[in-house]
Amino acid sequence: MNKTALEFTVFTKPWPTEPIPELAKLVAGLGFDGAEIPVRPGFQVTPDNAGKMLAELVSVFGDHGLKVVSIASSLEESIFAACAAAGVSTIRIMGQIKRGAYVQSEEALRDQLRGVIPLCERYEVRIGVQEHYGDNISDAFGLRSLLRGLDSRWVCAIWDAAHDALAGVEPETGLDVVSMVNLKNAYYERTNGPEAEAAEWHRHFTSGRHGLASWPRIAAELRRRNYTGPICLTAEYEEPADVAQLCREDLHYARELFA
Repeated sequence: MNKTALEFTVFTKPWPTEPIPELAKLVAGLGFDGAEIPVRPGFQVTPDNAGKMLAELVSVFGDHGLKVVSIASSLEESIFAACAAAGVSTIRIMGQIKRGAYVQSEEALRDQLRGVIPLCERYEVRIGVQEHYGDNISDAFGLRSLLRGLDSRWVCAIWDAAHDALAGVEPETGLDVVSMVNLKNAYYERTNGPEAEAAEWHRHFTSGRHGLASWPRIAAELRRRNYTGPICLTAEYEEPADVAQLCREDLHYARELFA
C-alpha cells in the first residue's frame, strides 16, 4: 500500500472479461492502492447485477489490500443502493452536452444533479462529474459553471489532466475546481499531410511522460494545495501493446513525482 496519504487507483476498464479474483491480483500486482470499477454492460459488474456483484467485488479486492474508491456508472437509485451496500463512496459520470444547445444542456444536467441529491443523502454516496472532450463539458471552467450552487458535499468535480490539457487549460488554473483527480495524458496528432485542403487532427492518448499535460507541474500544484484525495490513473492508451506495463510505468512515475 502507498505509505503517503494519497491513494493511487486504476480504472479497470481495459480488463472487462477478467474474472474478479484475477482482476484483483492484477491491480495489486501493478502496485495500486485501489481501483475505480466500471459498472456498465459488458463488465464484471453491470447495472443489472450491481446489487450483488459490487459488494462481492469490493470484498475480493479488500482481501488483496485494495480499496474500491469509485465506480463509473449512471444515476439510478439501484446504483446508489449498491454503492451504499458495498461501501463505495463515489459514482463518476460525465456531463453530456447536446451540440448547439450548451446552455440548455447545462441547465438540464444541473437540474438532474439537483434532483438526485436526495439519493446522495439517503445512501451517503456522492456524484463526481468529470470533464471529457467531445459532446461533454470539456474543461475545468465548464465544471465550475455546472456545479455552481449545488451542494459540494454530494456533487463534486473530477479534474482530468488529459482533457484539461487538450482544452488548453494550465494545470495550476484548472486545479482550482478539483475534488478528485484523473491522471492521464494525450496530445493532438495530425492525421493528414500539408497537401490537404484543411488539416485534420486526432487525440492521441499516451503515457504520462509524453503528452500535453505536465505531470510534474500537476504534482507540484497538488502538493502545494496539500491534496490528499484519490488519484486515478485511467489506463487509457492508444492501441497499446501492453496496458498493464504502461500502467506500471506510469504509476512508478507518479509515485516519484509525489514522493
